[in-house]
Amino acid sequence: MAVLYNSCSEGASTMKSLLTLLLLSAAACAQSGNKQPVVVHYTVKPSELKYTFASSYQPVARLKSGNILETNTVDCFGNAVRKPGDTLSMAPGDNPLSGPFYIEGAEPGDTLAVKILDLQVDGDQGVGALAPGFGAINSTTYTPMLNDPIKEKIWYYPIDHATNTATFQALDSKFTVKIPLHPFFGCIGVAPAGGEARTSVVPEAFGGNMDSPEASVGTTVYFPVNVPGAMLFMGDGHAAMGDGEIAGTAIEVPLRSRVQVRVIKGKTINWPRFENDEYIMTVGAYRPVDDALRIAYTELVNWIHNDYGLSKMDAYELLSEVGEVHLNEMVDPNYVIVAKVKKKFLPQLKAGK
Repeated sequence: MAVLYNSCSEGASTMKSLLTLLLLSAAACAQSGNKQPVVVHYTVKPSELKYTFASSYQPVARLKSGNILETNTVDCFGNAVRKPGDTLSMAPGDNPLSGPFYIEGAEPGDTLAVKILDLQVDGDQGVGALAPGFGAINSTTYTPMLNDPIKEKIWYYPIDHATNTATFQALDSKFTVKIPLHPFFGCIGVAPAGGEARTSVVPEAFGGNMDSPEASVGTTVYFPVNVPGAMLFMGDGHAAMGDGEIAGTAIEVPLRSRVQVRVIKGKTINWPRFENDEYIMTVGAYRPVDDALRIAYTELVNWIHNDYGLSKMDAYELLSEVGEVHLNEMVDPNYVIVAKVKKKFLPQLKAGK
């Protein structure tokens, strides 16, 4: 008993010492202004889902620059397609969005930075589908052909969170294969300029349905601010997707997300940008695909010129040698290209950039 008593006494003394250190550390942090970011929680309600990027909505939440947003999204079918026998007609609409989130202090001419801190698939199943009139090698309203469009088909992908994989099961044979998960936002963007309301199917200068695997954990997405508050929207979660998203869908899933927003005052950009530890990346969304590429590379040349100090012609030549291109998707009303370059090939970032 005596030994037990002494051990408890020493443990209690140690705990008191640790508690004292923690309190002193917290006090020091408070005095130095080193405060933890404010976290804003929002859980989407079916009645609050949006199907357009627009400034006319009432915000579902308001954030300040530096705040962290924790929220969820539903899949592109509104979580309505769940089992064999379900049809795409059961979906309430295309690409339901969570938001808009009003970012205080964001004004036209500023840039909104959205750092993606965490993304988790919110469920145990993903969905992929063929839809008549949609797809890269299917007859569509944009590429009409005399033959009938491919008929509707739906695939279900069981998700194993322990192995971080989804399983593809062929419909016409017994073939199966596991696919590594790479969760990302298919839709993320802000309200367009000029009072426009743009469908959540469209990618454009405001972001939108970019279907960019770059919009994942560890990446900061930059958007031009077109309206007061920026009005940020997110949705269309993907668990994995091939280049081009050629059949029209990824492995479509709901997501749980954690992002941090920041307003960059007085910095004006024209198109969305991505940045992570290794790359700077720019977006072009248009048809035909070569015009999308031209937009993306022009934006990348301007970024390198303005922030890294190279002349535009030097940047142009450098990208001809080390630039990279990612074809994100070629199924939406606009195609999406991401042009990128590794930071190791660039001069040191200019002061203040």
